[in-house]
Amino acid sequence: MHGLENVVGLIAVVVATSVVARRIGVLSPILLVVVGIGISFIPGVLEIELEPEVVLLGILPPILYVAALETSVPAFKFNLRPILLLAVGLVLFTAAAVGFTLNLLLPAVPLAACFALGAVVAPPDAVAATAVARRIGLPRRVVTVLEGESLINDATALVTLRVAVAAAVGQAVDAWSITEQAAVAVVGGVAIGVAGGIVIGFVHKRITNPLIDNAVSLLTPWVVFLPAESIHASGVVAVVVTGLMLGHRMPTLMSAASRLQMDAFWRMVKFLLEGAVFLLVGLQLRSLIMEVERSFWFTMGALAAVVGVVIVTRIAWLFPTTYFTRLIPRVRRRDPSPPLAAPAVISWAGMRGAVTLAAALSLPTQLANGHDYPRGLFVLLAFGVIVATLVLQGATLPTVARWLKVPPDDEKEDALAEASVQHEASRAGKRRLEEVAADAPEGVVERLRQVALSRSNMAWERLGRSDRETPSAAYARLRREMLNAEREVFRQARDTGRIPEETLRQAQRDMDLEESLLERGDHES
Repeated sequence: MHGLENVVGLIAVVVATSVVARRIGVLSPILLVVVGIGISFIPGVLEIELEPEVVLLGILPPILYVAALETSVPAFKFNLRPILLLAVGLVLFTAAAVGFTLNLLLPAVPLAACFALGAVVAPPDAVAATAVARRIGLPRRVVTVLEGESLINDATALVTLRVAVAAAVGQAVDAWSITEQAAVAVVGGVAIGVAGGIVIGFVHKRITNPLIDNAVSLLTPWVVFLPAESIHASGVVAVVVTGLMLGHRMPTLMSAASRLQMDAFWRMVKFLLEGAVFLLVGLQLRSLIMEVERSFWFTMGALAAVVGVVIVTRIAWLFPTTYFTRLIPRVRRRDPSPPLAAPAVISWAGMRGAVTLAAALSLPTQLANGHDYPRGLFVLLAFGVIVATLVLQGATLPTVARWLKVPPDDEKEDALAEASVQHEASRAGKRRLEEVAADAPEGVVERLRQVALSRSNMAWERLGRSDRETPSAAYARLRREMLNAEREVFRQARDTGRIPEETLRQAQRDMDLEESLLERGDHES
C-alpha cells in the first residue's frame, strides 16, 4: 500500500507544481526539482528509493517514443549532420573531458571509472530546452536540432557507459571489443527498430477500434526496447527508429478517432513521466548528500568542476563544428553558415535529465582489484549536474536568447505556405466531392463546398492578422456561445428525465469535438 501511496503522491505533486509553475512563469522542471528537494527534508513524505530499472526500463522508453513520434522525419534527415555531431561527437568529447578532470581530482580512482561518470553526465535532455525554445519562439531548426540530439545522444552515452564500466570492473576491453559493442548496439538497434516499425505499422493498419489502437501504441516502446536490450543492442536506438517510422506514417496508419485519442493519451503520459523524473531527482538529493563520506567543500569543489567542464565542453564543441564543417564546399552549398546566435543558444541549452538519472543509479557498487571507488560521490555529482544545469541554464536560457536576438521563424512565410497548401487541399477535396457526389442531395453537396471554402479562407486570414476580429474568429466566438446554450438544454433534459445519460454523453462528445476545432482556430488566429 505504501508504494501505491507514493505513486499517487508523486502524481499529485507533479500536477500541483506544474500548475504553480505556469502561473508564476517558471519552467516546471526547475520548480519540480526545487520542490522535490524541499519535500525530501520532510520525514515520511514521498520517501522513494529509486532503482535504475525504474527509470531505464519504465520511464525512458515511453518518453523517447513519444518524442520520436512528434519529430519531423524530413527535418531530422536535413539536420542529421549537426545532430550526429552533437549526439555522438559531443557526448564522447564531454565524457572524456569529465573523466580526465575527475581523475585529476581523485587520482586513486581508476580512469575507466571516471570515464563512466563522464558518460553519465554527457547527454543533455531536451525536455526543458525545447519547452523554453517553443515558449520564447526560437527558430524551428534550433528546436529540431535539440530534439534530434536528445533522441540519439542517450544511445551514445549508454554504450560509452557500458564500455567504461566493463573496463572498471576488470573485463578485458580493447579497440576491437569497443567497436564490436558499438556496432552491435547501433546496427542491432536500427534493425529491431525497423522491424518494429514495419510490424507495428501493419498491426495499426488493420485495427479499427481506437481503444485497441491506443493499447498497441502504449506497448510499442517496450515491444522494441526489451528485445533490443536482450541481444545487447541499443534499446534507445530501437525505440527512436520505430517512433520515427510510425510518426511519419501516422496519417495513413490510423483512423481519425485513433489519432485524436492517441495524441491526448501520449500528451498526458509525457507530462506525468517527465514531471516525475525531475521531481525524483530532487527527492533523492538529501539522502545522497548524507551518504557521501568526502568533506563538504571537496564535494562542492568537485561538483563545480564537473558542471564547469560539462558547460564549457558544449560551448567549445559547438562553434568549431558549426563553422569548420562549412569549409567543405558541398556542405556549405547545401547548408550555409548560420548566424552566431544559433550555435550560441544551442550551446546554452545543455540541461540534463532522465538518462543521466538512470545511468547514475546503474553505476556499479564495486570495482575490480579493490580500487577506491566513491560511488556515493559519483551519484551525487551526477544528480548535482542535473540540478545545476536545470537551474543555471534552464532559468537563464530565455534571457540568453533575448540577449542574442535569435531571429525567429517568419510567421508570414509560414502562414503563406500553409495557406497555399490549404488552397490546394481544398481544391483536391472539392474535385473529389464532384467525383463521388452524383447521388447525394444538392443541399448536402453545397454545404460541403462551403466547408472547403471556409477552411481555405481561414488559412488566408492568418496572413492578414490585425487588431480587428477576423470572420473566422467571430464565427468561433459566436459558435462557442451557441454551444454553451445547447449544452445547458441537454443538461436540463437529462436532469428532468427527458433523455437518458447516454444521450447526453453522446451529444456532449459531439459538441466537445466541434469546440476543440474552434479552440484550434483561436490559437492560430
